[in-house]
Amino acid sequence: MNKACLVGNLTKDPELTTTTSGISMCKFTLAVNRRFLNADGNRETDFLPIIVWRAQADNCAKYLKKGNKAAVVGAIQVRSYDAQDGTKRYVTEIIADEVQFLSAKESIADQVSGEPDEPAMPRYEKKAELKPVEDEDLPF
Repeated sequence: MNKACLVGNLTKDPELTTTTSGISMCKFTLAVNRRFLNADGNRETDFLPIIVWRAQADNCAKYLKKGNKAAVVGAIQVRSYDAQDGTKRYVTEIIADEVQFLSAKESIADQVSGEPDEPAMPRYEKKAELKPVEDEDLPF
């Protein structure tokens, strides 16, 4: 099975192109933080090239921009080519099957006035912390 699930931020605006047969293709780079800190105590980031095809490519080009958070599900693909200096180069890319836009959509009024009308996501109050349960108190 070849499946990658990623959540990260776009490093620049997506680039939309069309093949000679008229099929849309969108490319963008997703910055994904690693789960663990390195030896220096810093969290490293991987910059992964994403390729999206057809209608989803059109949607990505239309609605995504630099800095937006997105979730991508797809397959890892490695391709190679011969560089001008005669060396063989390898490229690893994620061919997206699904892209979900995770950043809140800005309204036109927000873009003009710079002030949001309402928060994009509801705010939730912090609940009281859970208390440990002793084994003797469990019903099973």
